Amino acid sequence: MSSDAPDRLDAGACQDPLLDVSGVVAGYGATEVLHDVSLCVGEGEVVSLVGRNGAGKTTTLRSVVGNVTPSAGTVSFRGEDVTGLSAEETVRKGVAFVPEERRVFPGLTVEENLRVGHLGGGATDDRPDPDEVLEEFENLREHPDRLGGALSGGEQQMLAIGRALVAGADLLLLDEPTEGLAPFVVRRVEELVADLNDGGISVLLVEQNVEVALELADRHYVLDRGEIVYHGTSDQLRDDEDVMDRHLGITK
Repeated sequence: MSSDAPDRLDAGACQDPLLDVSGVVAGYGATEVLHDVSLCVGEGEVVSLVGRNGAGKTTTLRSVVGNVTPSAGTVSFRGEDVTGLSAEETVRKGVAFVPEERRVFPGLTVEENLRVGHLGGGATDDRPDPDEVLEEFENLREHPDRLGGALSGGEQQMLAIGRALVAGADLLLLDEPTEGLAPFVVRRVEELVADLNDGGISVLLVEQNVEVALELADRHYVLDRGEIVYHGTSDQLRDDEDVMDRHLGITK
């Protein structure tokens, strides 16, 4: 697949997509950050969005979840246009966003953080109970009464993901989930994301650590200066030395 051809994937790569982002233009005030961004996530997929700092990766996630309203283009989830919905409305549709800064409530306990997430989730009976989610996170399970502000970075990341799960997420948007974490914690996060995907949750992953993205994701979009410049599988991306060097700063 040529890096000079940033066209959308063949229809067969994402038939009946869970998430379909088409021609999105978005930014902040008069500053346009995204220029005609198109990508899709199929049911049960892990898809990564990688690129250098400032490429527009976080803005893409914010445009999907409703924190940023595109000035052009559409965002569809399960075939429904959700472009104009607020973040709260998008969460109720089954899309959850775990931002880079995690945003756990520091003055609430682990259990209270999860219960707040449960209250703000989607209107479905299929949402897991906070106690069920807590069982999936060993470190958190052992300290349900510990304040969010007293948790380590890795534990806060786990709690932020757990809070997304109790909201009833079918699609999880993860922004730099391994940023600033020790290598052994990074591996735990990788295992968690893989387990969640095995359980049926689709993931759109923004990750500065390209090796983590290559390990976790089925397909990859490379974003550069607000434009999709490449898409392909892990094997294709690994083998494309030009893209790895020019757009990701990785030289073999």
